[in-house]
Amino acid sequence: MDNTRYDFSAITFRKPLRWPDNARVAVWFIINIEHFHVEISQATGSTPAPDVRNYGWRDYGNRVGIWRIMDVLDKLNIRATVALNSEVCANYPIIIEEGKRRGWEFMGHGLTNSRYLRNVSEAEEREIIRTAIKTVTASVGKAPRGWLGPGLTETFNTPDILADEGISYLCDWCSDDQPFPMKVKKGKLLSIPYTVELNDLPAYTNLHFTPDEFEKIIRDQFDVLYEEGAKTGRVMPIAVHPYLSGQAFRIKALERALEYIKSHGNVWFATGGEIADWYNENYKG
Repeated sequence: MDNTRYDFSAITFRKPLRWPDNARVAVWFIINIEHFHVEISQATGSTPAPDVRNYGWRDYGNRVGIWRIMDVLDKLNIRATVALNSEVCANYPIIIEEGKRRGWEFMGHGLTNSRYLRNVSEAEEREIIRTAIKTVTASVGKAPRGWLGPGLTETFNTPDILADEGISYLCDWCSDDQPFPMKVKKGKLLSIPYTVELNDLPAYTNLHFTPDEFEKIIRDQFDVLYEEGAKTGRVMPIAVHPYLSGQAFRIKALERALEYIKSHGNVWFATGGEIADWYNENYKG
């Protein structure tokens, strides 16, 4: 079947996109802050629960890794957008409070990354999404505007449910370097570029990159987008997980990559909501 969620559009033939202050690239830094269930094995093999090796590895991110990442972002004056499992709110409230203190944006990311949005009924999925939005709203003090599916998983109903429940931008569809409108039954939904390339999870666990190699692909990606951005603005997402990039031997590579980007002019470090607002107000339509 053909994809009916959005129209095809070749980036070369679009009208030029200009970011605030004529920035060439809108850089948004996404931290995936997640909660995992100890009774559910995290391994893809046959490791039974309790899978303490994989559970403990992920729990390290919330106990230690996130605080290293916070230190780097504080040093460089970068605000993050958080893809937030709503169960984090009850289990690690200090992380929420520290993120709020820094002015971070929180978007929905399901209930937990121990369960994906696959093979669920429309009614069950709507209840999951509603619960996640309600929980994040109560904890953060404002409703999430964006959504990233746990594991980037969706059903064929997900975009329609999200738009109906008040979500205004979605990040699962990594198919462009610019935002674009999605087709939903009611309301409006914007796709904001996310990444499976500049993402430490596939980079470190699937491709087995070294920290220096991850730094290099971030720099190389930025260099090309920065050059192309002179003609039309681009979005550059960088996605990290605290249990990966928050490891002591990886944090310096991440810091160097961000310092390199910060050393350039005409770069806009923005949250997902800020990118969505600018696009909707100044470009869409």
